[in-house]
Amino acid sequence: MTSAGVPFATTAHVHDHCLCLAAQRAARTLARRFDEALRPAGLTSGQFSLLMSLNQPRPPSIGAIAGLLAMDRTTLTANLKPLERRGLVATAVDPDDRRGRLVSLTKAGRTVLRSAVPIWQRTHREIDRLLLPIDGRTVRRGFLALS
Repeated sequence: MTSAGVPFATTAHVHDHCLCLAAQRAARTLARRFDEALRPAGLTSGQFSLLMSLNQPRPPSIGAIAGLLAMDRTTLTANLKPLERRGLVATAVDPDDRRGRLVSLTKAGRTVLRSAVPIWQRTHREIDRLLLPIDGRTVRRGFLALS
């Protein structure tokens, strides 16, 4: 028994079977890998995902982006600020709802995103190869089923 009264065997079982722990570890590992790969483009993996979420025919609302990225609005706003300072995104008042804001890629943001996409594609292919013999599409479908 540990001092908390839970047997170590339970700890080992959780370590070996917990989907949440496995997903958290995998997410951190993937984020580090993409962060390193995207560094030459001047982006983190989170910034790449955020810029990609803005790559739409019309500027999305803060709420729509937050929903897409499974992020609360406050966190999203904090993540947008450095991108705004770099001139990669622009925020404007929603003309249909003056209380809301719309976010769009600037010309500089589109340029950075365009340079980052081949890096993402190459890194993604490498990760898909590492997942063999498991099909990466199966893993993604499993994660989507949970969200």
